[in-house]
Parts: sequence; structure tokens; C-alpha cells
Amino acid sequence: MLQAEALQTNFKRIMNFLAFTRNYFVKKNPIQAMGNDIINGIKDLLTIRKKLKMAQYRVNYHKYQFNRMEALIAENNQHNFLKGKNFDQTR
Repeated sequence: MLQAEALQTNFKRIMNFLAFTRNYFVKKNPIQAMGNDIINGIKDLLTIRKKLKMAQYRVNYHKYQFNRMEALIAENNQHNFLKGKNFDQTR
């Protein structure tokens, strides 16, 4: 009698575990999430060249703005060491 009850409780526990597992896979769907991650990774790999070019363009544009701002500051400044491309060593 004791073995039958033990088998019955173990069977219920296994069924509960399988129900929880099934509900987890229905709710979270890790296989589909892994597939989506792989597809997004492939898309990133295929578009990385374009993203790199955009980043280089932004860096060059900000360098240009910075140099232009430095030139404007040098024009309006009375110090001689800021004018021209040769920098004074005392600065």
C-alpha cells in the first residue's frame, strides 16, 4: 500500500513538473528567442560596414567642427601663439 501511494505522489510530481515545463516553453519560447537572436546577429554582421561608415562620417564631421571652432577662437584672440598652424612651445 505504501509503495502505491509513493508511486502515485511521484507520478503527480512528474506531471506537475511537465506541466510547468510546458507552460514555460509556451510563455517564454526560448527556441524562438534563440532563433531571433541569431537572425539579429546575422543582420548586424551584414550591416556593420554601413554602420562603420556612418560612425566615421560623424567623427570626421565633429573633427571638422572642432577645428573650425578653434580657428574662430584663434582669429578673435589677441595671442600670437594661437594664430596659424605652428604652436608656441611655451603653451
